[in-house]
Amino acid sequence: MISSGLVSTYSFFSYGAGIAGNVFAFVLFLSPIPTFRRITRNRSTEEFSGLPYIYALMNCLICLWYGMPIVTPGIILVATVNSIGAVFQLTYIFIFILYAEKKKKMKMLGLLLAVLSIFALIVYMSLSVLGSPMRQIFVGYLSVASLISMFASPLFIVNLVIRTKSVEFMPFYLSLSTFLMSISFFAYGMLKCDAFIYVPNGIGSVLGAVQLVLYCYYSKTSREDLRESLITSFA
Repeated sequence: MISSGLVSTYSFFSYGAGIAGNVFAFVLFLSPIPTFRRITRNRSTEEFSGLPYIYALMNCLICLWYGMPIVTPGIILVATVNSIGAVFQLTYIFIFILYAEKKKKMKMLGLLLAVLSIFALIVYMSLSVLGSPMRQIFVGYLSVASLISMFASPLFIVNLVIRTKSVEFMPFYLSLSTFLMSISFFAYGMLKCDAFIYVPNGIGSVLGAVQLVLYCYYSKTSREDLRESLITSFA
């Protein structure tokens, strides 16, 4: 009876952590919508780069494959969130290609084809060459590398915030969603005893926390500087 209760509690918390991770990831997937509203309104990609969406698509596809039962049984919530993410990234990429100038359009088409080819190769190798245990390890290491590179990508913004002492280019809700998603999947990975989930999301949690601390510090500094400048101007 106790054993059954413990299993039920464990399942409840692991499922809850996975669902929370899905919800916060969904918020992240929605975050580029204002950018693409501007692109469609102006019918131009202007100076925006399509590379973040290419990288995000590659990450979603690899993590989606890792979460599939044929690779790793019992973590279907990893597959669901990344399947949704892949659809969002593909939509953003197609819109970007539609409104990009010819040179940028061809580059994006080439990168998209490269991503899909690499993913197809990963699937082929993991199914045809590797057995069940090695398949999980192979795709798991790829997903860890992909996730860590994704979580590390905002570091240049962190550097910009420190240099400029301004949080103008680091949206608070985006940083908060990243932190909450990472910590949710960190808990999910810990409960599932899956290092390929909890290690990269643990790193993501730390980096997300750093962004939030910087935001709080420099937004406070910015308000104090503004108040001092107003006092000086009226003195």
